[in-house]
Amino acid sequence: MAKTQTAAKTKAPAANTTPVNFIFDKSNYTWFIIAIAVVAFGFVLMSGTTDIYSTTKIVIAPVVVLAGFGIGFYAILKKSDNNK
Repeated sequence: MAKTQTAAKTKAPAANTTPVNFIFDKSNYTWFIIAIAVVAFGFVLMSGTTDIYSTTKIVIAPVVVLAGFGIGFYAILKKSDNNK
């Protein structure tokens, strides 16, 4: 009976003193917000009903959207300063 009483006692969890390291840093999120804004701006340039064949809608807006996606990939792949 003594064995069951000692087995029933639970130990207090040890204090975790190591800091939590997240995958993304604040700079990653900042770059990602910039990427979202650039992509949204590209879609705004692409919208509208007047002059469908304008240079802005055919060339500049898709380049801006692709640049926004590139910034987004950079934001995801950028190593944070904490993980060095």
